[in-house]
Amino acid sequence: AYNIHVNGVLHCRVRYSQLLGLHEQLRKEYGANVVPAFPPKKIFTLTPAEVEQRREQLEKYMQAVRQDPTLGGSETFNSFLRKAQQETQQIPTEEVVLEVLLSNGQKVKITILTSDQTEDVLEAVASKLDLPDDLVGYFSLFLVRETKDGAFSFVRKLQEFELPYVSVTSLHNPEFRIILRKSYWDSAYDDDVMEHRVGLNLLYAQTVSDIEHGWIIVNKEQHRQLKSLQEKVSKKEFIRLAQTLKYYGYLKFDPCITDFPEKGCHVVVSAGNNELNFQVRLPNEQIKEGSFKVTRMRCWRVTSSVPMSNGPSGSSPGKSEVKLELAFEYLMSKDRLQWVTITSPQAIMLSICLQSMVDELMVKKSGGSIRKMFRRRMNGALRRSDSQQAVKSPPLLDSPDATREPMAKLSSKLTSVSLRGISHSSSANDVGANDFHGNYAFEGIGDEDL
Repeated sequence: AYNIHVNGVLHCRVRYSQLLGLHEQLRKEYGANVVPAFPPKKIFTLTPAEVEQRREQLEKYMQAVRQDPTLGGSETFNSFLRKAQQETQQIPTEEVVLEVLLSNGQKVKITILTSDQTEDVLEAVASKLDLPDDLVGYFSLFLVRETKDGAFSFVRKLQEFELPYVSVTSLHNPEFRIILRKSYWDSAYDDDVMEHRVGLNLLYAQTVSDIEHGWIIVNKEQHRQLKSLQEKVSKKEFIRLAQTLKYYGYLKFDPCITDFPEKGCHVVVSAGNNELNFQVRLPNEQIKEGSFKVTRMRCWRVTSSVPMSNGPSGSSPGKSEVKLELAFEYLMSKDRLQWVTITSPQAIMLSICLQSMVDELMVKKSGGSIRKMFRRRMNGALRRSDSQQAVKSPPLLDSPDATREPMAKLSSKLTSVSLRGISHSSSANDVGANDFHGNYAFEGIGDEDL
């Protein structure tokens, strides 16, 4: 059997024959010219070298399928992984109570089936909170790890190929929780969410939480104004003021290591506003700050050193012995591309953030909207409780942390660029197509940007 890992944690264990069955089903549905080549069957017993070669080929195959927008988003592929996850973790289908957190620490208890997928669970939470269908698409479920100070470290956004109940319980660690948060980047979409009372309350609770955890930077005067708006329960005005503050709508990651501007620098990365923001501590202890715009990343890739034994995983899940790296190729100047690497256990989550920023930019560019009616499942698998749960207001803000250091700007080269279409450039140290995410929102730099 072969272990399939998600973010360094065992997702499922599958046999060659099961993967071959998936391949044949995909070929039947989408045609042989769409589906990548599958490692061939062998008549004789494989040697250890052939076993390793097949494992590598299967890994490349699964990554190629997952990164193809049609195949990777197909119900055939996703249901295969969900079923394999449930069988591997040996969790029978039964009714259970799952606890989902809101940003303000409030717990929403929902009754679901262990076999309910991410979309089902999100719909159940929305139903319990009385969030209207056309706002559900603005929110997502995230797997987080609760830290000692009560904050959250983001592991990943729960995907359509997994069963949230199985994902969280198979980790056997109460620090891992599921949390509901907004899942878009452009704060202009806040207006849609604030149209409805429950959407407004969820956004308000998240904004207060982000300020309290120091994700949004607030000075004394802004803090006084925010507190005054809180006391008046002026939630919309509170959010409007927060939108003007630094790092509003950003997701902050745990401190990690980068090779930019030089190897071994400690960095705090935040994702938001279509960029990755770096707060770098240089070897001379100086702090510098700069941003990498997603429109100037030609491609990116996540690499991991997951131990690839075919036997049962001996290490306990959730341990950080797996080394994960996110590397992106960045257009530093008109004709200079450079790879920048971040070594972090949250590399997968960073990649998911980049991909969702690109998706959002492309939707906007095509004149579309992220507002979508949430597809209700007709099979009636979810049992609803009739009682709606209200979103409680968070407590008033504590005083801002006066010890935060001011940041010096990094390079003036890292400027914003507007979308002008897809540019196909090549680079000396290019990587194979299966190994990286090409970026359809990538931009060249015009003279006016330099």
